[in-house]
Amino acid sequence: MPRPIWGGSISFGLVNVPVRMFAAIAPKDVRFHQLHAKDNVRIQQRRVCALDGAEVPYEEVVKGYEIEPDRYVTVTQEELEQVAPKATRSIEIEEFVELDEIDPMLYEHSYYLVPGEGAAKAYTLLLRAMEDSGKVALGRVVIRTKQYLAAIRPVGRVLALATMSFADEVVPQSDIPGVAGADEPAPRELHMATALVESLSGSFDPDRYQDDYRLRLLDLIEQKAKGQQVVAPPAEEQPAEVVDLMAALEASLAAAKGRAGGDEEESQPRTRARARTAKKG
Repeated sequence: MPRPIWGGSISFGLVNVPVRMFAAIAPKDVRFHQLHAKDNVRIQQRRVCALDGAEVPYEEVVKGYEIEPDRYVTVTQEELEQVAPKATRSIEIEEFVELDEIDPMLYEHSYYLVPGEGAAKAYTLLLRAMEDSGKVALGRVVIRTKQYLAAIRPVGRVLALATMSFADEVVPQSDIPGVAGADEPAPRELHMATALVESLSGSFDPDRYQDDYRLRLLDLIEQKAKGQQVVAPPAEEQPAEVVDLMAALEASLAAAKGRAGGDEEESQPRTRARARTAKKG
């Protein structure tokens, strides 16, 4: 059963809506422990001083910010608490904006906001008003000791909150080598590329996508846990690199059209089978 990670309220104008926050994403990464190869026993991590090699007890560890190589400014826990953002229990909406005005690059983590006790009416009122306006609410929230910019929007029957990066955290494109000065494509190349995009276009269905690597890794672990010997499949031959851009576009477009035709042929027998079943019924 999921547990709330934050409790507080959403404030807009003079309206206050108590809410609880739940994580909306449950990462399913496969995590490994480090073991000693000789006996499969867990390896312990110790804090060791780089100067004398002695183990350092936790109470002697301090935080330091490197201002130049090997020169640090140390900060105490009390000093950190003095400048930490005030742990308020309120998300004060500063403004409402259009969803397409927010660059998806800014989104970080997603959460569900559900109504607190006795707040169902006010919560539903905010949810319906945001649905009707098509707007996204922007505000600030302090989770644990970090302040976040947050975007709140209706998703189905709940309000979803996404923490966001601040604008000055986005790496300017001008800092990335190779971004500027790209050659403009020839009109024919652009036409072929656009046709390829159209041939591969469809409606987004998140259920079509899965973490194939994680599934293969879990299958490998399951087989080894049962004592089975796992033999790695032969490496697939990589296709030869195509230097001619137009040749690559034409080959890709032909493959996409062939795949679309094959999908249509496969769907026809299923359609006819359903039709026969319906007639029998």
